Amino acid sequence: MKKILVTGSVGQIGSELTMDLRRIYGSDNVVAGGNRTMPSDEFRDSGPFEIVDCTDIKGVAKIVKKYKIDTVLHLAAILSAVAEAKPNVAWNVNINGLYNVLEVARESKCAVFVPSSIGAFGPTTPLNDTPQDTIQRPNTMYGVTKVAGELLCDYYYKRFGVDTRGVRYPGIISNVTLPGGGTTDYAVEIYYEAIKNKKYTCYLGAGTFLDMMYMPDAIKAAIDLMEADPGKLKHRNAFNVTAMSFDPEIIAAEIKKHIPQFTMDYKVDPVRQAIAESWPNNMDDTAARQEWGWKPEFKLPEMTKDMIDVLSKKLK
Repeated sequence: MKKILVTGSVGQIGSELTMDLRRIYGSDNVVAGGNRTMPSDEFRDSGPFEIVDCTDIKGVAKIVKKYKIDTVLHLAAILSAVAEAKPNVAWNVNINGLYNVLEVARESKCAVFVPSSIGAFGPTTPLNDTPQDTIQRPNTMYGVTKVAGELLCDYYYKRFGVDTRGVRYPGIISNVTLPGGGTTDYAVEIYYEAIKNKKYTCYLGAGTFLDMMYMPDAIKAAIDLMEADPGKLKHRNAFNVTAMSFDPEIIAAEIKKHIPQFTMDYKVDPVRQAIAESWPNNMDDTAARQEWGWKPEFKLPEMTKDMIDVLSKKLK
């Protein structure tokens, strides 16, 4: 990666990934692409920023040519809960937008990173130690777009030689960016509420296990995969990656070690509960570990300590 475009750069992952990429590859070599949400002044001042609407193929091509982009990290997407409310918008952004990026990449000979998700699995997928290669029959629009996206990226690699790569992200927990409409958002919200109000009302029920990952590991996964030797990649789109699996009771108990007065109750959201129950309890990420050396650095205790330390200062 030498000249990089990040679409969806103002989102939860993109905003932090962009800053890390600029530290590694140089500020002028990483173009932040955003659409509706405007970045902070600090973000915009850190390097080039362009309005990039992935549903506008001419606009994407213009930016790629303007900056001589060789790698696109395509993060622009509609997340799970929002996708269920607006399935037509989700299809347009997640599939038509991805098609446009892949077409531009084919013409301009760019590599492409596209994150998939645990949402690509469904209720008939093995819930425990979910294999890298297994049945994928999701029952949400978000999941449908993720499976289609994985297949589309594989097609562009096999048919046109586009260097496509991706990971299946679990829920991502950040101390910088607020969540944006995902089913796993509770695992971010709970820290904010624990610090501010010492209590939290959870929209997922007790016993709802989901794979999770701390943002530094999510960023590390993207960069490590894109820097990996392509000759060692048997899979491409997309690798299971995970760091930890827990339910609301377990994360609440970990928080109570730092904030003893913290309490949690429940008001289950049927839509997000149904989505969560269709996703794996934990994924098997052996392929990522073997093919490109994936190894997370944060488990729940380390992440919780860091989240509380950082947010306690931030929320003063």
